[in-house]
Amino acid sequence: MCREQVTIPDDKPCIFLEGRDRTLTTIAYNAHESTDTSATFTSSPSNIVAKGITFKNSYNLPFKQNINYGIKIPGVGVAPALSARIYGDKSAFYDCAFLGVQDTLWDVQGRHHFFNCYIEGAVDFIFGAGQSFYEGCSINVTSKGFITAQGREFPNDPSGFIFSGCTVSGIESVGAFLGRAYRPFSRVIFQDSYFSKVVDPLGWNAWGYAGQEENFTYVEVNCKGPGSSKSKRVPWVRKPSTGQHELFSKPSFIDQDGWLAKLPL
Repeated sequence: MCREQVTIPDDKPCIFLEGRDRTLTTIAYNAHESTDTSATFTSSPSNIVAKGITFKNSYNLPFKQNINYGIKIPGVGVAPALSARIYGDKSAFYDCAFLGVQDTLWDVQGRHHFFNCYIEGAVDFIFGAGQSFYEGCSINVTSKGFITAQGREFPNDPSGFIFSGCTVSGIESVGAFLGRAYRPFSRVIFQDSYFSKVVDPLGWNAWGYAGQEENFTYVEVNCKGPGSSKSKRVPWVRKPSTGQHELFSKPSFIDQDGWLAKLPL
């Protein structure tokens, strides 16, 4: 295990980080409080690839048990503590893990591909304004909260999170939301994915944008499992049009220029 903060600066693009396996190669640190300074791993330039690495922020992990049982200790609590923040365009993470509790993965901006990754957290633990495709990922919820907080600002903003063939599981009694609106045109799509009972029956939360729900794009397509029932979902979950089905495919959403085929994998 490597215990330090790792940063790839803007002037160092085209880097491939490869670990032996995400169960064997871990970068960990325990910085907290600020989303701008607490990330264990920060990647700023374009064309970055990581494979077989766990990125871990250990600060909040001792508090997970307290959170699950509603225990509050004076002066001690969960704080923003990022495992990773990703700025650069055309960034890919294969067979990686991201471990944290609050704000685990800051998917800041740019086109990103997360393939066969494990992502763990409780509070807004996949957040930001990235234009990202999460494929075959396992999402583990450790406490009541929000899985995503997507920050799409405007109708023509290309950002959004698409989860395709993913699994959402965790402590089933906690009741986590698939997402909350981090910005007024928040966009998150789950397709062909499995939801355990960990998903709150309402599914989604407008948070500070109540009354603007018509601007959100929250979609569930061909999802299965006990948490996928639509019987109690909020009424503003969208049904995608034929054109949106195409838009939400991997080639259309993040790979218009074919960059994925050029990755050194």
